[in-house]
Amino acid sequence: MTAIVAGLWGLLAGSALLIGAAVGYFINLPQRLIAAVMAFGAGTLISALAFDLMDDAFRRGGFDSTAIGFVGGSIVYTAANWLLTRHGAQHRKRSGDKQPSEAEEAGSGLAIAVGALLDGIPESIVIGVSMIAGGAVSWVAVIAIFLSNIPEGLSSSAGMRNAGRSKLYVFGVWGAIAFVSGVASLIGFAVFRHFSNDVIAATTAVAAGAILSMLADTMMPEAFEYAHNFAGLITVLGFLAAFVLTKLGSG
Repeated sequence: MTAIVAGLWGLLAGSALLIGAAVGYFINLPQRLIAAVMAFGAGTLISALAFDLMDDAFRRGGFDSTAIGFVGGSIVYTAANWLLTRHGAQHRKRSGDKQPSEAEEAGSGLAIAVGALLDGIPESIVIGVSMIAGGAVSWVAVIAIFLSNIPEGLSSSAGMRNAGRSKLYVFGVWGAIAFVSGVASLIGFAVFRHFSNDVIAATTAVAAGAILSMLADTMMPEAFEYAHNFAGLITVLGFLAAFVLTKLGSG
């Protein structure tokens, strides 16, 4: 039963992608506003992985498991992301006209879809893993992931629309990723609860490393390109919002 609850939490966080996608596809928002929302979402995730994920990993497994997992997660994400960029997925988070159409680069649609899935899986697994200790979800992580997923879906779907991709493609991609987010959270709880604290710590750190690499490679470039000098301030506000939630949750 707890595994199902974990899956539902993951599905809830993933559903924000669909909300953002609907806004980005049907409403023609200024790119600077999209970038500002992206910067805020990036700030929330940075705070959540620093004060929630990494701290939990360290408490469970110490420096060795945490460091190995953190760097390992970044290496795996970077390698996968590098492969996908060679097939047209490098601008999958961009809201402007940088995403290639299928006519411009054959196979880019699949690469973008796989890239979006790659971005979402580490976040979702962490939600399930966070429930292992006491059966209660880290609601700080859920809120941070939910808040960051909205601008991800918003910016990327606006770019997909500008690249001429169909509604079926756009909402099929984000609907599938929202569903997979729920499945990944369920698996994160059901599978990893049988492992040692060191393995759980490393898994949490792997997700944190992958998330931070994703932020640097995809979300922050979009935020800075259009928000310019305000990107840092908006990111700080997002960081502060998640930091406050972390402290309220531990109080």
